[in-house]
Amino acid sequence: ANKSNGVMKQENKSVHGVWGSRWVFILAATGSAVGLGNIWRFPYITGENGGGAFVLLYLLCIAVVGIPIMTAEVMLGRKGGLSPINTMRKLASESKVTQRWAGIGILGALSAFLILSFYSAVASWALYYTWEAARGAFDGITATQSEAHFDTMLANPWLMLGFHSLFMLLTMVVVARGVKGGLEKAVQVLMPLLFVLLLVLVGYATTTPGFSDAMNFLFAFDFSKLTGKAVLVAVGQAFFTLSLGMGAIMAYGAYMPREVTDQKTGKKKPISILSTVAIVAILDTLVALGAGMAMFPLLFSGGLEVGQGPGMMFVTLPLAFGNISGGVLFGSLFFLLVVCAAWSSSISLGEPVMAWLVEKGLTRVKAAILVGLGAWLLGVGSVLSFNVWEDNTFLAGTFFDNMEFLSTTVMLPLGGLLIAIFAGWVMKETQARKELGIKNFKLYLVWRALVRIFSPAAVIALFVYSIWSAVAPADEVGSVQRALPAEMTEPDAQVFEMHGAAEADTPTPAPVTEPIEPGDVDGVPSAPAEQVPVR
Repeated sequence: ANKSNGVMKQENKSVHGVWGSRWVFILAATGSAVGLGNIWRFPYITGENGGGAFVLLYLLCIAVVGIPIMTAEVMLGRKGGLSPINTMRKLASESKVTQRWAGIGILGALSAFLILSFYSAVASWALYYTWEAARGAFDGITATQSEAHFDTMLANPWLMLGFHSLFMLLTMVVVARGVKGGLEKAVQVLMPLLFVLLLVLVGYATTTPGFSDAMNFLFAFDFSKLTGKAVLVAVGQAFFTLSLGMGAIMAYGAYMPREVTDQKTGKKKPISILSTVAIVAILDTLVALGAGMAMFPLLFSGGLEVGQGPGMMFVTLPLAFGNISGGVLFGSLFFLLVVCAAWSSSISLGEPVMAWLVEKGLTRVKAAILVGLGAWLLGVGSVLSFNVWEDNTFLAGTFFDNMEFLSTTVMLPLGGLLIAIFAGWVMKETQARKELGIKNFKLYLVWRALVRIFSPAAVIALFVYSIWSAVAPADEVGSVQRALPAEMTEPDAQVFEMHGAAEADTPTPAPVTEPIEPGDVDGVPSAPAEQVPVR
């Protein structure tokens, strides 16, 4: 349908359809970016690394690393108008360079597929906890009981497989319905719902006694904590939170319209990629800070230690909800919020491979069945890593650890780096300028300098640090994590010491590494809290 009437038409329409408006793209991209990491990682690292001072540092990193690379990825997607794999093939031939550059698309689509497999396994915990909160399972719960509740869930492979299957089904039902009928409709419901739930929870948090303490933790300026490590943490969060390097943003960029009709004048105006991406980055940051404002007052009110990761979300928070008035309602709303964040991310993870299969001639439904079954099957390995296979470790750890390490520590930074290099050094400058549509030439030059030099340098530093953190001697990196019960980071462990959980009869399970957030990929695998986050 796209091959008629010259090049302009061909450039303007994607075979998969186009987002209804610029705001639909913003909602979709924000949905992809907002994930588990925004909720369980970002608020904690903010408080630990200088509060308001860290937020400023993080925003600087977003401006220097996140926005330039995301702008490049959206630009490549919109220019190609196809799945990431075929977009990069097309752009490589247009730029008269080797077809090896198509590897960027393959790397992205493969990363997204691997992440989808274990993301579903982890997101299914939130699905289960939404049900548990709604039926009042956490009402009056003690610290020991809360810890045991999480351990019991992880130890039950059939329960986990059931919820993993349900989450994958929810994801694929949306993706199968196409860009307009599936993705667009889903983000138009999920994202407003997520924002409303967040506002309700923050509104409730303002009424709790711990609200002012939580605000001090999150926003008090402490520049003394801005160490070199804090800079790397900020770079890592800025890169991983925006879903970069995994093909999802490139795929979504392919469906982004080039112009919008002005409601007042009726004239068509070009859509600026840079300003659109900046809005996505701001919304992503606001959701992450909002999550901290919703959760931390409850922890401070209950005298609980502030932590991060699954330990905080699935052990400490249920304890907080179980001991406040209205805990059943607000606990249910909170876990529903987490499900919305995870679901809006997972649909973007399925899209790069889906779009490629559709271009191969499959229908959306057949492609969804194929991708869904493949990712589900691979995800079974991650589900079993917490119970039946927990002692079967190789290379980076369990099957889950290896999937996470390969995709988030190796493939994503590599993908982001190659995108920046292609957009900054390989693609013809005239094409890049035309596609970006930046009217201010100085602003364009700033973007070009960042994407050519500063962003790649930051990603290389992050990549080296992440790899070093993962392969450093165990006594340097892993000792903290291995010593803690129930996959908890240090602060979570302190909660249980405080509440006498040491006397618990439950056996200590293998530690759970912090799973990532695809839109928000989040935590260098098997690393303690001090390390660089992955979205």
